[in-house]
Amino acid sequence: MSVDTAEAPPATAAPTPSGARLRAVGRHLGSGLGEAVLACLVAVAVAAVGLFAFSLVDWPAFNSSNVTRALTTVGQVAAAVMLVASITLLRLRRRPLVAKLLSWVGISTFVTVTLGMPLAATKLYLFGISVDQEFRTEYLTRLTDSPALRDMTYADLPPLYPAGWFWFGGRVANVLGMDGWEVFKPYAIGSLAVAAVLALVLWTRLIRADWAVAVTAATTAVGVTFAAPEAYSAVIVLLLPPALVLAWGAIHRPAEPGVWGGAPSTAGGWGAVVGAGCFLGLGATFYTLYFLVAAFAIALMGLISAAYAIRERRQAIRAARGRTEANGSVWRAVLPPVLRTAVIGVIAGALAAIVWLPYLLKSLDSSTPRSGTALHYLPRSGAELPLPMAEFSLLGGLCLIGTIWLVVRAGSSRRAQAIGIGVVAIYLWTLLSMLATAAGTTLLSFRLEAPLLVLLAAAGAFGFVEGARAAYQAFNEPERFRVAAAVIALVGALAFAQDIPHVLEPEITTAYTDTDGDGKRGDRGKESAVWHYREIDAQLLAKTGRPRDETVLLTADTSFLSFYPYFGFQALTSHYANPLADFAGRAATIKDWSKLDTPAQLRAALDATPWRGPDAFLFRRSGDTYTLRLAEDVYPNDPNVKRYTVAFPARLFADPAFTVTDIGPFTLVTVTR
Repeated sequence: MSVDTAEAPPATAAPTPSGARLRAVGRHLGSGLGEAVLACLVAVAVAAVGLFAFSLVDWPAFNSSNVTRALTTVGQVAAAVMLVASITLLRLRRRPLVAKLLSWVGISTFVTVTLGMPLAATKLYLFGISVDQEFRTEYLTRLTDSPALRDMTYADLPPLYPAGWFWFGGRVANVLGMDGWEVFKPYAIGSLAVAAVLALVLWTRLIRADWAVAVTAATTAVGVTFAAPEAYSAVIVLLLPPALVLAWGAIHRPAEPGVWGGAPSTAGGWGAVVGAGCFLGLGATFYTLYFLVAAFAIALMGLISAAYAIRERRQAIRAARGRTEANGSVWRAVLPPVLRTAVIGVIAGALAAIVWLPYLLKSLDSSTPRSGTALHYLPRSGAELPLPMAEFSLLGGLCLIGTIWLVVRAGSSRRAQAIGIGVVAIYLWTLLSMLATAAGTTLLSFRLEAPLLVLLAAAGAFGFVEGARAAYQAFNEPERFRVAAAVIALVGALAFAQDIPHVLEPEITTAYTDTDGDGKRGDRGKESAVWHYREIDAQLLAKTGRPRDETVLLTADTSFLSFYPYFGFQALTSHYANPLADFAGRAATIKDWSKLDTPAQLRAALDATPWRGPDAFLFRRSGDTYTLRLAEDVYPNDPNVKRYTVAFPARLFADPAFTVTDIGPFTLVTVTR
């Protein structure tokens, strides 16, 4: 039988905690953490060995050959064989340790091969250094340079964006002796492999082990397909389904009267409370939006559980003494779910403070005008409800099965209840985001496609397994039915898996066509202007005489900051700029500088700036002018960014205080103070 609760409700209850119960919580957490650590070590080893092996061969570029695509398929089949062997051993109840190891190796191999093999001939990750991957690489480069929590672009500011994933990546780069941009790919792939096996470990604590392997395989395939380009959020996406089941098991325990619940010899659900709080805290340190959506879902769980508790208490009162019981005793029934939800929030808040507190303290102490526009983006996908179950595809079919299962099993399966609440939370968030457009902002609901698909994929996996079992019994248990169902599942899984590189083809192609920090392209094409970055860096170090992290550079070629940890005077767009940096004020100041008439006026203006002024300028050269191509927010338009050019006359730098150096299409101007 499948276990539908995070921790099965005990047969008896005790009103107060005890030493035995605290020890039980410790045992639950200790055994779970121990298994999680071992699984993570296996995943890291698999990813490291796989990526190292891929790097030993001079592969052709993915966008000009099908060689790496073919080898990716072979690797996926090998991973599938390991997972099938694991499920078989678990169902036969033979060699459980071997089965567990096979499942860990199989899942991490799938992630490593699916992402690592198509990218084997480039040092860059999906999307290269383009689009949003530019600022993500910049952030990783910043935290590789120093473990201090500093803004990715601006000097003297704490970061707004959670630093968790990037901070750990920086430590990995330091250990391996690699630059931030170079470690991005192996670290991203390794962290996704780790997240996948962690999800598997968590599922095995909640449901049958063989089912856990199957559902983890399904959610990992979908998560890699739709969340992998944003690796730091994909970690949360992969963990979301089992974490919601864990949280529902922690909050909703109708068999347990009293605040603490559980027999003294059991954890009483408090191990699940701690686990759910740690998941939310991890989300807060990795990705704010998914943390808020998960917190919203868990808050809904608390409200729904409280409503259940009130209804059951009133029914018990009517059955025992009619309607004469005081209302106070009814409302006291909400205390257990409310208390558990609050404890989850406290744990999450304590962990979130690690990365959020510096920014919050600085914002309280700052009088700088806020200029954050991070929520100003509304693509078409954010203006419509996502309905993947209505699409005619393998994934659409799985989501449709999942939707049917959620509805049919909503009253009898705690797994269905937990995942269903998560799905409802995403749809409610999407509607609220659409409503927020009337107030001139959004809640970025377009980014919720990946978690929605992963939740529905988990439900679809359960729906397929339970549906196949019901059909098997309905048809009087035909001899080969189970084998046929397994074959159908395997064929569908392989068909979906081998299509993943096709779905990710634009992201993979960009990784090959972008120029990396060594000045090379993975497809061996003509390098872009990035090829000159190494000389620019050398000139900056020589002419300023200061370390990179003590130099502020004004440039529109902000990808330079992705490779070298200089601070920027201005971010490329306001949407990823720190609100405390006053993006709009800096943009106006830059435009004012360009309109000055003499070098003396420019020197005076640089000294008078309310922010730390630039120590150097990196321009594009155009005749007798030096240009910066900047951006402004034009929401609610889509696209939401308008580019404009600011031109500085060359005469503004005809002064001993400025040193002008031409490098390729660039002009580097350093300031002597």
